[in-house]
Amino acid sequence: MFLSAAVAGFVTGAGLIIAIGAQNAFVLRQGLQRSHVALVVAVCALSDIALILLGVAGVGALVLQWPQLLQALRFGGAAFLGWYGFLAARRAWQGAEILEPDQGPVKSGHRVLLACLAFTFLNPHVYLDTMVLVGSLSTRYPGMLQWAFGLGACAASVVWFSSLGFGARLLQPIFRNPQAWRVLDGSIALFMLTLCALLLWHPLH
Repeated sequence: MFLSAAVAGFVTGAGLIIAIGAQNAFVLRQGLQRSHVALVVAVCALSDIALILLGVAGVGALVLQWPQLLQALRFGGAAFLGWYGFLAARRAWQGAEILEPDQGPVKSGHRVLLACLAFTFLNPHVYLDTMVLVGSLSTRYPGMLQWAFGLGACAASVVWFSSLGFGARLLQPIFRNPQAWRVLDGSIALFMLTLCALLLWHPLH
């Protein structure tokens, strides 16, 4: 029973995390550049783990009681995604400055950390997905099986972000072509700006 609950949690967590999102696009680009990959993977995975465990502990119910906080995150997240989307669009328009994935100026660890935290915690949906949804699904399991479900979801986060961040180097032969960087940045810009618009025009429920 413990293993089946953990597997169910893993599948649930994977389904929520693997869906393409702003955070995943950021992790992918850092992985391609080999820029502070371990830091980015650790921050994303540990943040997910903390939120999932809080959800299993029942904190998710409190999130639903603070709609003002979710709305503040909604507008703050929209502003951040809009700005990041603009920067990606500018990179795509001007052409890739980095002809090789491991060349070019490397951002400081401090800046990468702040961006990673922003992508993680300024997204109101991360709280709804991890703390509320995973937390509520875990209540279907009694006793310690509830925590087994949560640990399975945590494992999915670790596996996904590690694979995305460290596995991105397998795509590096493609990104030796500067046009590939323009396509990637153009896609990221379109995705970020779309998410920005969705956050602004579709209130959270």
